[in-house]
Amino acid sequence: MPETEYSFGRSLLSLRRDQAHLMDQSAFPEPMSMEVELDSFQRQVAEKFIDLNASAADDEILSLEWIGKLLDSFLCCQEDFRVIIFNHKSQLLKQPMDRLIEDYFERSVKALDVCNAIRDGIEQIRQWQKLIEIVISALDTSRKQQLGEGEIHRAKKALIDLAIGMLDEKESSNTLAHRNRSFARNKDHNQHIGYIRSLSWSVSRSWSAARQLQGIGNNLATPRASDVMATNGLALTVYTMTSILLFVTWVLVAAIPCQDRGLHVHFYFPRHFQWAVPVMSLHDKIMEESKKRDKKKKGCGLLREINQIERSSRMLNDLIDSDNFSLTDEKSLEVKERMQELMNVCEAMKDGLDPFDKKVRDVFHQIVRTRTEALDSLGKLQNQE
Repeated sequence: MPETEYSFGRSLLSLRRDQAHLMDQSAFPEPMSMEVELDSFQRQVAEKFIDLNASAADDEILSLEWIGKLLDSFLCCQEDFRVIIFNHKSQLLKQPMDRLIEDYFERSVKALDVCNAIRDGIEQIRQWQKLIEIVISALDTSRKQQLGEGEIHRAKKALIDLAIGMLDEKESSNTLAHRNRSFARNKDHNQHIGYIRSLSWSVSRSWSAARQLQGIGNNLATPRASDVMATNGLALTVYTMTSILLFVTWVLVAAIPCQDRGLHVHFYFPRHFQWAVPVMSLHDKIMEESKKRDKKKKGCGLLREINQIERSSRMLNDLIDSDNFSLTDEKSLEVKERMQELMNVCEAMKDGLDPFDKKVRDVFHQIVRTRTEALDSLGKLQNQE
């Protein structure tokens, strides 16, 4: 959709101010008090995403730490948005604000489903973490010089379980039989893999992250100038919060394993919004990262820690996948290096997964709180009429 009938993000708010200077300013107490508040919201959103963009170096973007910062920024924006909505709840009953806020809440409900799916994905990562711990324990040479056949077989078993678990559902179904024959797997083990996978996915089998993102972003358009004027600028605030909601859920789906991941969601945020340039810059960086990963292997998430697990576990499996494997041969140093990499990422996940999980829960509850409070306030106002 074209950038509509105005050229700058705050031009219509400025127009309201200019009109007020020509008249008695006391006749416009609410719009004038709103202007500072709404301008501040736009500025704070921009500042947070400028900082996120600046910290998104190649070795930082899409890490647990960086996405945690993204969620912190979203929570701050959502809280500011909640306060604005509460402060001006009387506006929510008026047209077109009633339609705009209802549309936002419908999109936010879809975001709740994404949060649930992401928490399922976090649980899936925890299952991988347990398999990594088995590998580390089996190949631990701190207590003895030589590894027995049992330890090596246990490490191989955990590594192949990890490889199967990290495949997308379609890839897993195509390769499971071949993998199992290679490692003399049996029916009970096949069922065990399915059980581990089923522990994680609580959303329905037909649920699609790609379709959910499309639902959040469907027909998202810059508000018309007439709507901005009629709502004293609140329409811009709702549009900004909806855009940030779409972007944050898109990043979560990009990074964390979930059903039917898809990143091809149309993004277009007019550059005259202060926050649009850093947000689009982050979008481009993540898409570039996705292209690099796809060239190597289609993974189940772009999270940096997942990429490290995929790489180190695959190389370690190649090293020990030999009938005559021994830590006394020339491979021993490389095996120890891969082991150390897995130990490092496992430790990073131990430190980072729980706080990350809590932030996803906080996002869920903050969205619910905003929606509940607004609907309660609207109900009370309607009863007073």
